[in-house]
Formats: sequence, C-alpha cells, structure tokens
Amino acid sequence: MTKRARSAIRPTKPLLKAPMRIGSLDAPAVVGELRQMHEDAEDPDVERMPADDELFGALLYAEKYVQALRRQPPEVQRAAALKRVQLWEYLREQTEVHQVRAVDDARQAGAQWIELAPVMAVGAPNGAYNKAKRLKAVELIDDTPQSPPVRRTPEAVLKAERRLVLEQAAERRAREAAMRRHELLVPVATRLLAQREFMQRDDDVDYWLEEIEAVLPYCRTPLQMVSLSRYLDAALRALSKVEKRTARPVGLTDEARLALAAAVELQHGEGGARHEPGSTDSVVSSVSGVSGACT
Repeated sequence: MTKRARSAIRPTKPLLKAPMRIGSLDAPAVVGELRQMHEDAEDPDVERMPADDELFGALLYAEKYVQALRRQPPEVQRAAALKRVQLWEYLREQTEVHQVRAVDDARQAGAQWIELAPVMAVGAPNGAYNKAKRLKAVELIDDTPQSPPVRRTPEAVLKAERRLVLEQAAERRAREAAMRRHELLVPVATRLLAQREFMQRDDDVDYWLEEIEAVLPYCRTPLQMVSLSRYLDAALRALSKVEKRTARPVGLTDEARLALAAAVELQHGEGGARHEPGSTDSVVSSVSGVSGACT
C-alpha cells in the first residue's frame, strides 16, 4: 500500500497564528447607525431602544426587534445583522479585559484561586489560574500594541509579563536619570554663563549664551528643560568650532575650563567617554531642531 505523504503543515501552526481582534471601535457610533436603521424602518418601539453608550442593552433590543427590519431591502437587513455581529464581538473582547482586571482586584484583596474557581466557571483552583493567565493575554496585547500577539497559554503570558516588568523598570530608570539630569541642568548652565567673559567667543557663541540667559530664569517644566538642554547643546557646539578654528582651548582660566567641562559632561558624558576639562571635542556634531523657549 502506498505510504501516505506527510503533511507539510507544522502541527504548531494554529497555535502560532496571530489572533484577529476588533480592537478599537467607536461602539456608540455603530449603535447609532443601528438606531437609524430602525428609525428608517419606522420601528414603532425605537424609542425604547437604550442609549448609544448602553451597548449591551442596545444589542438586546436590536435582537428582540429584528422583525422591524423585515420590510427593508435585504442589503439593509444584512448590514444591520453584521453590525450586531461586530458589536457582540467587540463586547466579548471588552468583557475579557474587564474580567481579568476584576480577577486582579480579587487577588489583591486576598481571594484564593479556590474561591475564584466557581465564579470563573471552572472546576479547580489550577483551572482558575490558567484561565486568568489566558485572559491576561488580551490585556497584554492591548498594553503593548507594538509587540507580537501573546499566545493564550499560561507560559506565554508569564513570559510576556516578565518582559513587561523589565521594560517598565528600564523606562523608570530612564525617567529617573532624566530627572536627575534636569536637576543639574540649571546650575551647570548658570555656572557656564558666569564664566563666559573668560572664554574665547564669537558671534555664534554669544548668540546661544544670550538665548540661555534669556530663558534660564523661567525653566521649570520638563519640556522647558528640554529646550534649555538644546540651547546648551548649541552653545557647546559653537564653542567647539571656536576651539577647532583657533587650535587653542576656549577656556581661558581654570574655572572657565571646569565650567565648560561640567557642561560637556552633563550633555554628552553619560554612557560615553570621559572628557578633559579643557576640551569640547566630544560635543556632538549636530544639534538640529533647536526650537522652543522656556516660557
């Protein structure tokens, strides 16, 4: 007997297929379209239809009074039914998101998995745990839209949760580093301004130092600090050009060189090489997009 050929389809393919979802949807607008269809069909009970933002009630009404559309053209009936299918699917997705949040709240309140099992319609604590993890996949997809869809298995969800914790920790460290840097920005810029008479300057350097001087007293918010940082970058770039053109350090005194070194270190020292006090060679080659003021 001829041996049956092995299928080329991998047995894991269904598990790896990215789930399709309705995702973001203006549900009240779709309900409003359904309402309009019933009004056009002269549904005598349309005033009893719940408000557009009462999705569940509106869907129950459209299901109960579907006969009101029977005298409409087939394409209208079909469109109305498809909208109901879409809205039920959207509602199902939303219930999963809210159910997993309710489970999280129950766990934080001290509920055990054995208590959650009957209310989640499963027969054992491990079944409640596994179902909660599968539901969690939906929330992870919603929270990380740029990430690959999370498979609905406890193992995949745990892996995604660990990745999310690491990403959040990295984001928190970056935010804290930015806050520390902003705390240093004003005193460093102030110190640099105090030493400008002891530096080689040209019109470009003077322009950017004057910009810093004008906005420095008003810098309070993170956005204003970003603007100040860009002005400081531009001033350092201009000073670097003067140094290269003259082949001499722009700082004429030790205090001026230290002020300049502090500014360079603050702007470009993190994660990079250390800088000599009298040199601005490490200043970035471009500070394009310098705009906005601390007002």
